[in-house]
This record gives sequence, C-alpha cells and structure tokens, in this order.
Amino acid sequence: MSAESELTPRLGKVALRELALHGITRYDQLGARSRAEMLAIHGVGPKAIRILDEELAARGQSFAD
Repeated sequence: MSAESELTPRLGKVALRELALHGITRYDQLGARSRAEMLAIHGVGPKAIRILDEELAARGQSFAD
C-alpha cells in the first residue's frame, strides 16, 4: 500500500495508478460506484473487481450495484 492510497497492492501497479487518476484511493470511495464503472477504467479487470469485492466485504461495504 502506498502512502497516497489505502487500496491493497494486490490490485497491481497499473490498476492502482489508474484508480488514483480517477480520484479513488480509499475503499469508502467505491461504494458510490458500480462494478461496470470500475471495469471501464483502464487496468481494472475482473481480477481487480474480485479483489476489491473481497476488500470491501471485509470492511462491511460493497459497490453501488
């Protein structure tokens, strides 16, 4: 996890960079977004969505859909 982002490094460098470019650096910012919105971001594929689902569930949160 980088100093700028609380998101897990399991996502990979490209996904973390692209999410940050879209202003997403914290798990609480994902609750207002759908999986489809996230998949539209370069570098965020099905594996990243699975990881984010797991991380959100561990925090009692989920995507908007």
